[in-house]
Amino acid sequence: MKVLLIDVYNFNKGGAETVCFNTGKLLEEHGHQVMYFTLKWPENNPSPYSKYFPESKETRKGPLKQVKNMVNYFYHFEAAKKMEQLIEDERPDIAHVHLMWGQITPSIFPVLRKHHIPILLTVHDYRIVCPAYLFRDGHGNICEACKGKNFYKCLTHTCCKGSKLFSAVMAAEMYFRNRFFNPAKFIDGFMYVSNFSRDKHEQYMPALKTKPNITLYNFSCDIAKSPKTLSANKYYLFYGRLSDEKGVTTLLRAFKDIPQCKLKIVGTGPKEQELKDFVQSSGMKNVEFLGFKRGQELMDLVKNAHFVIVCSECYENNPMSIIESYSYGTPIIGSRIGGIPEIVIEGKTGYQFVCGDSDDLQQKVKFADSLTGEDYSCLSAGTLTFAHENLSLESYYPRLIAFYNQFLKK
Repeated sequence: MKVLLIDVYNFNKGGAETVCFNTGKLLEEHGHQVMYFTLKWPENNPSPYSKYFPESKETRKGPLKQVKNMVNYFYHFEAAKKMEQLIEDERPDIAHVHLMWGQITPSIFPVLRKHHIPILLTVHDYRIVCPAYLFRDGHGNICEACKGKNFYKCLTHTCCKGSKLFSAVMAAEMYFRNRFFNPAKFIDGFMYVSNFSRDKHEQYMPALKTKPNITLYNFSCDIAKSPKTLSANKYYLFYGRLSDEKGVTTLLRAFKDIPQCKLKIVGTGPKEQELKDFVQSSGMKNVEFLGFKRGQELMDLVKNAHFVIVCSECYENNPMSIIESYSYGTPIIGSRIGGIPEIVIEGKTGYQFVCGDSDDLQQKVKFADSLTGEDYSCLSAGTLTFAHENLSLESYYPRLIAFYNQFLKK
């Protein structure tokens, strides 16, 4: 089978790219030919398909660069042309999209349909039904005001980066897309990474209920065989973007009055200095900011953590931080929101706390800190059991291929 994987980036920018590239590797290991279609970026990895990659907003040149960037946010003419060239040369059997909105754009949909290539989408965020993709307004509150159609409220609520201009552009793109390239009409099948995400999409775009779909949690490429034991040097770990929706302020408030519990924070982002100032002004000696980490250094931090804390205050789908933690047998303390409760099983793989409630989070940390060695190893074993049953290559691949085959038979 020839599979075309489509993403905005040809480098590991975030969770969607991790899933995209891991899927490509998995398919190749099972004998399928995988090709990629992304935009050009300075950070891109080498690719035999790079000649087909259209320009991005960062690589585009010329005096009309800003005008072209604006036009291509709605419809990327070059992407459609390059896709045509790739299809004529490579003849893929199926197209599997990960990220595209506002970058590659649905300009590629008519081209794929012209050549009778099924279009499948892994739904990593809420961009189909929410202009700002997070269901959060400009004040950081959970917001569902658009209800899948009143996208002007993205502007009135200033949902995008606190900017009226950005919010207006994103709202306009939604109106344009739904008018000319409605996902329910052009996309043949949907792969959701949580049941919560599927339900939320079908709530605000009911036409999606008629489309073939499957819930496929993100997967881990390698899962430990034996559970962890209790470490004498316990620390709790947060890793991710330091931004409002990740709930790190709530996290710090929870650790403020438990100095015996050590917290390590990995990541960068717009809230970084504010968070550091909070720690300093509060006289907290139990918090360490480690900056950006990747690769083995990051994985060692995850592997050796007592618990990883996922304190998001937005509708998370299926965080890779949880998937990666489980693969090492590290349990989770997660906020009760979005898709997190589906994979943080209370008392079996970790603990849940009320989203945004620092007191409840603090109580869960105290409880986690009091676990006996036997209780901790039992919890670690629970994460591995869950991972093998739901997040492994062995469970993921057969379901993915069975879903692909539905469309190839048609």
